[in-house]
Amino acid sequence: MNPILIQHPLKILQVNTVEKEGGAAVIAWNLYKAYAQKGYYSYYSVGKKQSSDDLVIQIPELSLTTILTRLEAKFAPFCRISELVKKIQKGQKSHRQEQGWENFHFPGSRKILQLHPLQPDIVHLHNLHGGFFDLRYLAQLSHKKPVIITMHDMWLITGHCAHPMECKRWQSGCGDCPDLLRYPPILADGTARNLHRKQRIYRRSNLYLATPSQWLMDQVEKSVITTGVIDARVINNGIDTRLFKPAPKEQARLALSLPMDARILMFVSAKKIKNHPFKDYRTISESLQIVEKKVEPSLPVLLLALGQEGQTEKKGNVEIRFLPYVKERSDMALIYQAADLYVHAAKADVFPNSVLEALACGTPVVATAVGGIPEQVEDGQSGILTKPADPNDMANAILSLLENDPLRSKMGNFAAEIVQKKFTLDHQVKQYLEWYQQILESRYQHVLSKN
Repeated sequence: MNPILIQHPLKILQVNTVEKEGGAAVIAWNLYKAYAQKGYYSYYSVGKKQSSDDLVIQIPELSLTTILTRLEAKFAPFCRISELVKKIQKGQKSHRQEQGWENFHFPGSRKILQLHPLQPDIVHLHNLHGGFFDLRYLAQLSHKKPVIITMHDMWLITGHCAHPMECKRWQSGCGDCPDLLRYPPILADGTARNLHRKQRIYRRSNLYLATPSQWLMDQVEKSVITTGVIDARVINNGIDTRLFKPAPKEQARLALSLPMDARILMFVSAKKIKNHPFKDYRTISESLQIVEKKVEPSLPVLLLALGQEGQTEKKGNVEIRFLPYVKERSDMALIYQAADLYVHAAKADVFPNSVLEALACGTPVVATAVGGIPEQVEDGQSGILTKPADPNDMANAILSLLENDPLRSKMGNFAAEIVQKKFTLDHQVKQYLEWYQQILESRYQHVLSKN
C-alpha cells in the first residue's frame, strides 16, 4: 500500500438529491455518518438540505441570471441585464422541454469539490436525477477524482425513467417511449436523444459503479453505461442493527398505543402510498379484502400504511390506518417491532431498505418477487414471495402466516439472523472502505507507471 494513502484519514464526499428522505438518501446518510464515526473526513452535498448538520452542504444554484442579479444588486441597481438573460434562457429551456430533453443544466454541481473545506479523496455519488446535478460534468469530475456511483434505480441507463418496468427499449437506444409520464416525466419523446447524450458522457468518463442487488447489476451489464466503467461491484445495502433489532412486541405496542390482541401488518412508502408510481398499494388493498372474508372472525387485523395521511378504513375485522411517513429512524424501528408482518407490494424495486429493516427487527416479510427483493427475502424461511399484482397470492401468503404463530415466530428469528450475517451497515461500510483504498492504490500505481 502506498504510504501516502495511510498518512491521513480518507476524505469522502457523498452526493445525493436530498439528505435523508427516501431509500437512496438513507443509504448516503448512513455511509456519511458511519465514516465520520470511524474517524474519516466525511462530507455530504445534496440538492436539498434537510438538517442543521454543518458538514451537509446544499449545492448552490449558480445560473448566469443568479450571478448577474447579485452583480446588479451590488453595482448597478438600475441595470436589468439579468431579466433579459432570464427571458432568453427560459425560452431555450421551454423549447428543449417541449422536445423532451432531460435538463442537465445545474452549474452549481460543478462546484462540489470546492463546497467543503478539504478536497475529497473519493467522490461517492448516489441518485443524480431530481434537478440538482449536471450529468455532463461527470466525465471531467471522474478525471479529477475517483468517482463511485451507487445506482439506486435505472435512470442513468434509460432515456428518462427511473424504472422502465416491462419496457426493454433502453437496451437498444430507447425511442417510441410507452410512458412519458413515468417518473421523472418528460413532455415529448426525446428518450433516444437523452440516452445517446448519456452514452456520450459515459464514454468520456472513468467510473466505478456499485449496485445494491445482483438484479440491478444484470441490467447494468446490458446498458450504455458499461463503456465508462472501470470496475463494477454488487454491494448490498446495510441496516444499522444496533437500531433495527428484535424487541418484545408487547413493549413496542404499549409505547405506540397499539392493540395487543390484533394481528398488525405494515407497509411503508416515502411518498404517498396510493399514488406512488412504483409501489402497488392496490394489490395490498385488494388482498386485504380477501383476507377479511377468510380470516377467523374473532381475529382483528390492522394494517399500518405509513407514507400518507388519510381517513381510517374499516371493513369487518380488517382496519387500515393511514399515517404520515415517519422520519425518525428509532420511531420507525419501534413500529417494525410492533408488527406481526411487513407487507411490501411493488411494481418495481431494486433493494428496498424497508424490507431489510423489517427483517432485522424479526418481522417476517410478504413481498412481491420483483427486482432485487428475492435477494433479500428467502422464500419460505424469512418470509413469502408472491407474484406481482396478484391479490389472491398475497392474501394467501398473509393468511398462512397470520394464522400460524409458530411459523411466523420461526421465520422472524431466521430473518433477524440472516440480516446479521449478510445485510448489516458495518458490512456495507467495510466493503466500500476496502474498495476506496483499492481504487486509490490503483490510481497511484497508474501515476507511478506513467512517470
